[in-house]
Amino acid sequence: MSASFAKALDAAREAAAQQHYPQGALYMVATPIGNLADISLRALHVLQLADTVACEDTRHTQALLRAYGISKSGAQTLAVHQHNEAEAAQQVVQRLQAGERVAYVSDAGTPAISDPGARLAATVIAANLRVLPLPGASSIITALSACGAVAPLDEASGFLFAGFLSPKAGMRQAAIAAFQDEPRSVVLLEAPHRIEALAKDLAVLGSRRISLARELTKQFEQIHTLPASEASTWLAADPQHARGEFVVVIHPAPAQASSGDGERVLKLLMTELPLKTAVKLAAEISGESKNLLYEKALAFKA
Repeated sequence: MSASFAKALDAAREAAAQQHYPQGALYMVATPIGNLADISLRALHVLQLADTVACEDTRHTQALLRAYGISKSGAQTLAVHQHNEAEAAQQVVQRLQAGERVAYVSDAGTPAISDPGARLAATVIAANLRVLPLPGASSIITALSACGAVAPLDEASGFLFAGFLSPKAGMRQAAIAAFQDEPRSVVLLEAPHRIEALAKDLAVLGSRRISLARELTKQFEQIHTLPASEASTWLAADPQHARGEFVVVIHPAPAQASSGDGERVLKLLMTELPLKTAVKLAAEISGESKNLLYEKALAFKA
């Protein structure tokens, strides 16, 4: 532990100790995605306070705790990962029912977001026990905040989080095809050994802009925005470009001026056909976005 984190532990006690931390509760604790300094003061305090730290990888988490100067015995850590989450969640429930405070951390970032933790939280809630969130680092939000892909607040905003696409080429390509008309930003996650395959498939989006964010918060952090058709070339230009965990942001499709035909045709079709069929045909006839026409159809029915 560095002297800096010794001061951080003191600051955590000073800032967070006056709050109430109920016993028999599960604390979902976000941890850094790379830079250790991105831990919150409240997270440090709860990790010290916890009777048990449940975690995706006990060795990884023990190293993280040691870096902050927090000591937990082997009996105070519990492995809860993708392959044992359902069974291990019952052990967590038993500890909570015994009055323990249990903190859960994934290997990096916010638990249950493309990481284990969702089943654990659901099991604890089903047992009528409390789940308390401690917000913090998230690679998804980190990438979105810096790539300029989310629409301004005075426009239709939002994003779709799609996570890791299928490793099977056909299913991956079908998912990407479905993003063609998506008016929102789309956020994907990808591992370094599959990023080149993903980039190749994203080329179908043509001039649609994407941001490749890798090694976020780490020394070699890089966020590069370019047309989807150029992603494979950029990755191949430098071996470093393909290293590290990736967040890939597909920017919103450029707004297209509406001729009004889609809305007119949609209204006519909706008088005779089910909503989804009417939307599909109206989009094919007018060439307008099926997603936008679907939203209009829902507004007509409201």
